[in-house]
Amino acid sequence: MQAPETCPCGSDQAYMQCCGLVHKTDVVADTPEALMRSRYTAYVVNDEAYLLRTWHPSTRPAVLDLHAEGSPQWIGLKIVSKVAGGVGDETGTVEFVARYKINGKAHRLQEKSRFVRENGEWFYVDGEIKT
Repeated sequence: MQAPETCPCGSDQAYMQCCGLVHKTDVVADTPEALMRSRYTAYVVNDEAYLLRTWHPSTRPAVLDLHAEGSPQWIGLKIVSKVAGGVGDETGTVEFVARYKINGKAHRLQEKSRFVRENGEWFYVDGEIKT
């Protein structure tokens, strides 16, 4: 997939000045929110390698198939809340709502995601789906 001009994470920045930096360079996300935004964008642009690389090894699936028939078309992200994840923290949570379409029908995913920092790098651990 061709990289978008504006970053899908909702920052209103150019993709290569935002999430594209962590997708395509050695720059790492500096907060759980930044990692969550970059992971959402990775779903939008089908960057399976980045998603697997930023998923904690204890919960990481062996493979992803973002190109499967019926895969979502991601259309929007809203951060609901964030807890911890600052300079001195080793854990953090981010609650978000992601909107998507499957076969033209709109859906929303609300999740409270958990992140952990190891050796200075944040990783997605898991999430609690909100109903």
